[in-house]
Amino acid sequence: MSMTDTGSHSVTGDACALAEDFAQGRSDPVQALDKALQQAARADHVFISMSIERARREAEASAARWQQGQPLSPFDGVLIAWKDLFDVAGSVTTAGAAVRNNLSPALLDAPSVGLLARSGMVSLGKTNLSEFAYSGLGLNPHFGTPINPNSDGSPRIPGGSSSGSAVAVANRTVPIAMGTDTAGSIRVPAALNGLVGFRSTSRRYSRDGVFPLALTLDSVGPLTRSVRDALVIDDLLCARSKPSSLIPRSLAGQRFLLDQAVLEDERVTPAVRDNLLRAVEALRASGALIEVKPCQAFQATLLLTQQQGWLGAAEAFALHQPLLD
Repeated sequence: MSMTDTGSHSVTGDACALAEDFAQGRSDPVQALDKALQQAARADHVFISMSIERARREAEASAARWQQGQPLSPFDGVLIAWKDLFDVAGSVTTAGAAVRNNLSPALLDAPSVGLLARSGMVSLGKTNLSEFAYSGLGLNPHFGTPINPNSDGSPRIPGGSSSGSAVAVANRTVPIAMGTDTAGSIRVPAALNGLVGFRSTSRRYSRDGVFPLALTLDSVGPLTRSVRDALVIDDLLCARSKPSSLIPRSLAGQRFLLDQAVLEDERVTPAVRDNLLRAVEALRASGALIEVKPCQAFQATLLLTQQQGWLGAAEAFALHQPLLD
């Protein structure tokens, strides 16, 4: 099935549209790389390191495959960036921390990096993040803080901890970037930058070669410009032989729950509440069934965390205590 066979849901600038351009000869991976490098040069603090020679080599090989009509996958030649928790051969995995800056470069790609490379994807570089992935704001005192492209006037936070990955997609440097999520580190920056963020279950994709925060809670996932891009990446990372359908399904009859406490929380600003309610009405207009009521399980979990602390913090301390000594 053509990746443009998605009706009115086609997304300009997403990876599926870019790959369709490759297939139709309207562009090629080398041209896409050149544009990405120009964009990356205009955006401060998004990347910690770049893999330009590797990217050029991968893009040229991909362009030749497309010319021969033999792409390795639907995303052959599509650019991807990696949160600097993933090992990429030849680069240091800093985890956003200056204390790791002088470590030896990784000898091998993390399995997920290698898997997508064998699918023909072009690795542009390693993106910035909150130090050791421990913040939802996305600030970094050592490598600078990527500016949210939606900033109007004064700079706004990108969200974290996958800050650079989100901004690299939002500012159209790359259509896809990989992040990690322990307590929102994909979902928060995706929300703040208007992207799709997929927090997979913890063992869906390999976490080998990925610097951990809290092992029982860590997961790996993509930030993309469209749901269809996330579906294709999921197919590739799961080595699925039969691709997922990219034809959108109706929301009619789908049931959702909105916790009443979210609307009543005094910390939620009126503008955020209004945007949430507009989203609810848009979903209802599409046929979704949304019930607004208290969700006791959510509130009980929040209360328990406030009283006893977050399990992820205890795990992170136990795992990384030597860095504090």
